[in-house]
Amino acid sequence: MAELYADLGLTAEEYARIVEILDREPTITELFMYSLMWSEHCSYKHSRKALKMFPTTGEFVLQGPGENAGVISVGDGWAVAFKMESHNHPSAIEPFQGAATGVGGIVRDIFTMGARPIASLDSLRFGTLDKARQRYLFEGSVAGIGGYGNCLGVPTVGGEVYFEDAYEGNCLINAMTIGLMREENLTRAVAAGPGNLLLLIGSTTGRDGIGGASTLASQEFDEKAEDKRPSVQVGDPFEEKLLIEACLELLDHKLLVALGDLGAAGLTSSASEMADRGGVGLDIDVTKIPAREEAMKPYEFMVSESQERMLAVVTPRHLDAAQAICTKWGLRSTVIGTVTDTGRFVVREGEEVVADMPAATLAGDAPIYDPAMVRPAYLDELQAFDPMTLRHPEDPEELAGVLLRVLASPNVCSRRWIWEQYDHQVMLNTLVLPGSDAAVLRIKGTDLAIAVSTDCNGRYCYLDPYVGAQIAFAEAARNVACAGGTPAAITDCLNYGNPEKPEVFWTFFEGVRGLSDACREFGVPVISGNVSFYNESFGRPIYPTPTVGLVGVLTDATKRATSGFKDPGDVIVLVGETEVELGGSEYLKVAHDLVSGRPPALDLELERDVQRAVIDAIGAGLVKSAHDCSEGGIAITLAESCIIGDVGATLALDDGLQPAASLFSESQSRIVVTVAAADTDVLTDLLLAHEVPYSVLGEVGGDSLVIEDKVDLTVSELRAAWGPTLAVLVGGEVMSDELHEG
Repeated sequence: MAELYADLGLTAEEYARIVEILDREPTITELFMYSLMWSEHCSYKHSRKALKMFPTTGEFVLQGPGENAGVISVGDGWAVAFKMESHNHPSAIEPFQGAATGVGGIVRDIFTMGARPIASLDSLRFGTLDKARQRYLFEGSVAGIGGYGNCLGVPTVGGEVYFEDAYEGNCLINAMTIGLMREENLTRAVAAGPGNLLLLIGSTTGRDGIGGASTLASQEFDEKAEDKRPSVQVGDPFEEKLLIEACLELLDHKLLVALGDLGAAGLTSSASEMADRGGVGLDIDVTKIPAREEAMKPYEFMVSESQERMLAVVTPRHLDAAQAICTKWGLRSTVIGTVTDTGRFVVREGEEVVADMPAATLAGDAPIYDPAMVRPAYLDELQAFDPMTLRHPEDPEELAGVLLRVLASPNVCSRRWIWEQYDHQVMLNTLVLPGSDAAVLRIKGTDLAIAVSTDCNGRYCYLDPYVGAQIAFAEAARNVACAGGTPAAITDCLNYGNPEKPEVFWTFFEGVRGLSDACREFGVPVISGNVSFYNESFGRPIYPTPTVGLVGVLTDATKRATSGFKDPGDVIVLVGETEVELGGSEYLKVAHDLVSGRPPALDLELERDVQRAVIDAIGAGLVKSAHDCSEGGIAITLAESCIIGDVGATLALDDGLQPAASLFSESQSRIVVTVAAADTDVLTDLLLAHEVPYSVLGEVGGDSLVIEDKVDLTVSELRAAWGPTLAVLVGGEVMSDELHEG
């Protein structure tokens, strides 16, 4: 057993604790079950204490952390469920299936809550696209996300992607899904009622994915990727579509006591968590489980991560009706066990008991650690660097050339090559399509809508984990505010290296602390999320990447804004102000090949006030376009608004800064808005009332972007730089020039 428990990722101390709980040596089935449930991926044993810093309650919250997904109320009796999770290591092995099953898993988390999935977003990280393997991972992951979502009929409406050397050996695939339901249909995965039946619904069970949570997701990823290929699950989106319809019908007819999906750790995770929440026991016979492979062993049934499977608790009285609905949708449904009052999780193979343990010890008694923390030494040198000691361009021709290079960089350029592979309009709820700051989804039959965005700048988090995490929140909230949405709640996916390394855990702790402080300042709770550790390769961790998925509420869907300039003569106003902040900027990387300095400072109170001012201005019908300043600085913001609106602009920044700093500084808390000339005074009065800084920059019009004596480029030149980068780098077709943003 010693060699086996170590291979499964358990420590000697953890194995001793299992022996103590059982008062005997564990069986092989028990050992596999504990190893999965006590893995980092399932138990959060290194992160749980830190996560307690998060605020989790608020005026919108119906269900916070602890269930398959969080749920908020959005008005008129409607509720939205959402969550984000990672599928990083599987995607690094087999990108198409890894990304596809990541989408499938998060979609199941949503309809498990009783909500119909209505949209997905993603957050992706790869190495640079000059390397063949990175192009393979990028193309495969995008195809997997699109292939699964398109077949499922759930639109992919937004997301983000970055390309950095730090992610070369360990890509990040973070998937977020949003679901809509009536508040009264909220369902929890809580097993109850001794004598009730465990009904397994959906696909057959095979050996795919065995050990995924304990090996792929809970260990460093330095091994040769191909050696791990058997651990990657294979998805079937058509089966999942049937599951969605059947499960929602079962819930609508009130036929289920509880419902949970079989994701990481498979049946063991779903069943033990249900039992733990309900304080009951379970008795399962693996010979009842429909198998897709011959001679499967009990532990393989219990920890298989075969996709498209759900576990329901039904009363004997409702069994026939429940199975009839499953049959109607062409799905298998099999009684595999019962709920008991013993508090024990018993697994049988026919008459033979192969596992018998206290149910609560699987889900609730995993060890909790206090990892050592040490501030990384690299921070002192990086933060001491002043980017202004470098030579920066001042000549208009050189400035224009740098602007085009930044605009064409893979981290800034158009994402059209990605999102044209996704169906983003199925269901006809998408009011603002990909290409703007946030997607906007209507709630049919009401005036309501939600705005959603996913954001994180890993460079900032590398240079200052605390501030970088706050900026991730601020940018997600700012993007939603630019659409007119009031931030309501977030989900997160916290991607870090090995938590057993003190420097890595310090960055994680600081990231959680920063994100928590930002959420508290805004009154926006964390209602769901995921921690992904052990994202390391070549002996080094990825950039700390605490991705934020934020949902905001619009009470009037007609009062929404998009990022493209609209009409000639409109006045351009900058809300916020620019400082000399080039640390960690895209300009610094493109022009000087450096990731160094301090990231931009963030004043949370100012950020909150700027966003509230813009939200109020959009709600008042004053704002014709709104676009946040982020990567690349105000020059990129202005260029993108010209490209998307297919119209030029003439303006002066008048900030007194060195030209490169004026154009490319990535100062936070800035939003560029446009307003009809006749409404300019009304807008500026509103901004004064909110006590936020602003400046009137110029006006929309012409066919060029003219920034005083710094830049003079046609919109066609801007588009030619911005548009084709990704398609060219992956060797694909250059996309059409047509742009839309809803």
